Amino acid sequence: MLPVTNSFDSVSILPLQIGYDSISLGLIGQATSPAAIIAMAVGLLVVFLIAVLGFFFVRYGKLWFQAYMSVADVSLVSLIRMHFTKVNPNVIVQAKVMSAQAGLNISRANGISTARLEAHYLAGGNVMNVIHAIIAAHRAEIPLDFDQASAIDLAGRDVLDAVQTSVYPKVIDCPDPARSGKTTLSAITKNGIELRVRARVTVRTNIEQLIGGATEDTIIARVGEAIISSIGSADTHFKVLENPDMITRVVLSRGLDAQTAFEIVSIDIGDIDVGENIGARLQSDQAEADTRVARAKAERRRAEAIAEEQKMKAKVAENKSQLVLAEAEVPMAMAEAFKAGRINAPDA
Repeated sequence: MLPVTNSFDSVSILPLQIGYDSISLGLIGQATSPAAIIAMAVGLLVVFLIAVLGFFFVRYGKLWFQAYMSVADVSLVSLIRMHFTKVNPNVIVQAKVMSAQAGLNISRANGISTARLEAHYLAGGNVMNVIHAIIAAHRAEIPLDFDQASAIDLAGRDVLDAVQTSVYPKVIDCPDPARSGKTTLSAITKNGIELRVRARVTVRTNIEQLIGGATEDTIIARVGEAIISSIGSADTHFKVLENPDMITRVVLSRGLDAQTAFEIVSIDIGDIDVGENIGARLQSDQAEADTRVARAKAERRRAEAIAEEQKMKAKVAENKSQLVLAEAEVPMAMAEAFKAGRINAPDA
């Protein structure tokens, strides 16, 4: 007996299978078309860009929002650029925010722009120190632009300390015990009296000459030299003790701050002590030296006299020896004469 099959199921399933295969082939054909490939690549690129932007926005969104709220003119593109150029965006954003809040010019054309801050950072400069110095100078109405401040910073000088010294002058001891180990300057007047002086020099920074200008050591050396010279030109030490400001007047009139990074405000004599009588000591030493020279000459003459005496004694001894030799030859000559018959014995 033959098995009975359902002809309806066989007929209905076959068209469905044929339709599914047709749809699958159609989709595969569409997927492999050039337009579909380009669309898929563009979609993947868009997704990648969105992911990258999302990453940077999550990382630098807070800084960008801080700059935006402070009207600091820092774009998100600049923050992304700092990421790839190894620039610390926190420093740049903080500097721009401080500049904007202080009322400085932060325009991109001629102000403290983000690009200029990045360039100074990459050059190894201290961005925050420069901004602090410019703000301090702006508050004190001291002319100082970003280019000048950055040049001073890159030259190795502390630009913030320079501005602070311009506003609040500092005092330099002359001599400086920390540098020379001495506490006083020693100078001698014309009458030979030693005076020991300690001076204090008040200076403020000359920002225009800060690059290439001489340092504090030059100021100390020049002031010390001028003080010693002015005391040395005094006739007596009494004049210096009675009128110490004669030293400061002479020193200030010489323009000792030329070609230096400082401007001398004042020179004050802190203390004057009377030292030794150098003139008398020098005269005593000279007299002693003259005495030693005279003694040496006398000793030389005595030695020469003794040598001459010994020489004469040697000559006397030599003459005596010649006399003895001559006397010894007399008997020999007489014997020779008797033998030769030149001399006869006297008759008895």
